[in-house]
Amino acid sequence: MQTEKLDYDLPPELIAQQPVAVRSDSRLLVWSRAGCGVVDSRFSRIGDFLSPGDCLVLNDTKVIPARFFARRSTGARLEGLFLAEQNEGVWTVYLKGTRKLTPGDHIYLKDRYKTDYCEAVLVEKLGEGKCRLELKTDINTDNILGTIGFPPLPPYIKRDDDAAIAAMDAPRYQTVYAQHAGAVAAPTAGLHFTEPLIEQLKQTGVRFAFITLHVGVGTFKPITTENVEDHLIHQERYSLNQENAEMISKTKKEGGRVIPVGTTSTRVLETIAIDSRVEAAEGTTELFITPGYSFKMTDAMITNFHLPRSTLLALVAAFAGLENILAAYHHAIEQQYRFYSYGDAMFIV
Repeated sequence: MQTEKLDYDLPPELIAQQPVAVRSDSRLLVWSRAGCGVVDSRFSRIGDFLSPGDCLVLNDTKVIPARFFARRSTGARLEGLFLAEQNEGVWTVYLKGTRKLTPGDHIYLKDRYKTDYCEAVLVEKLGEGKCRLELKTDINTDNILGTIGFPPLPPYIKRDDDAAIAAMDAPRYQTVYAQHAGAVAAPTAGLHFTEPLIEQLKQTGVRFAFITLHVGVGTFKPITTENVEDHLIHQERYSLNQENAEMISKTKKEGGRVIPVGTTSTRVLETIAIDSRVEAAEGTTELFITPGYSFKMTDAMITNFHLPRSTLLALVAAFAGLENILAAYHHAIEQQYRFYSYGDAMFIV
């Protein structure tokens, strides 16, 4: 499929810069794949479109404060994103402003109050802004990021190094059920759930199962190839335990709907599906779901609105049909829905 087919025009003012005051007050566009039309609702009313025995599959990854700021020895400002710790004290990061840096140069990581926190040496440039740093401190990575790190909001949400704003973003760019630290981007479809809403849905017989997929920065990488299928998709780590695997498989066996919350949950389910069931598993997935894919476990899907030419838009187009998705997006634009990570939600049934 030609990548240009995943294009649409979005007025910049519809890119949400702030979350709504109450998570579940987000708007909800319900789209029927069977051609039964569209419903404009609120996420707090998601239960109107669920049935007893349905199983929502949520990604309980926890976003780490991976964004940080630093300076060169000249004082020039740098901005980084922590990706991984390869060896103790050696980080792989994305670093903006490295054009004049060479291996062996020293930089200084800053804390949230713009004070020098620790020194680091540029070990290697890996290309496309990716670097390897050796930190000159015995403090462990979790504590370092806990002191210097900012929420790793995507670049279309405009944020600087204001610590007060970061303190407000930190809990909101995190699901209320986040458990396992490791993501550098939030599974944003889950941001609309509140604890009272989850309890309310449980009372009506809706099941909740949890998987873990640590969302990587590759989720924001646009498709730049002429054909969608030629894009090299990112790899992400996942796990599903026995209890949750049994609940998902039981739902399918009993005729309930398995409903992943977000594209991340969808990728895990479709990666490990075996004949309409799943088993406990852990590993990495590079599954690239594009139009023409035959879904094995996904009966409906809760998702946010995604960027043009993105792997996420390709996935929802594979599930709902490209023409349907573009029609739904045009409706959302006409009705002034809020888009992307802090924006509103879709329920594709």
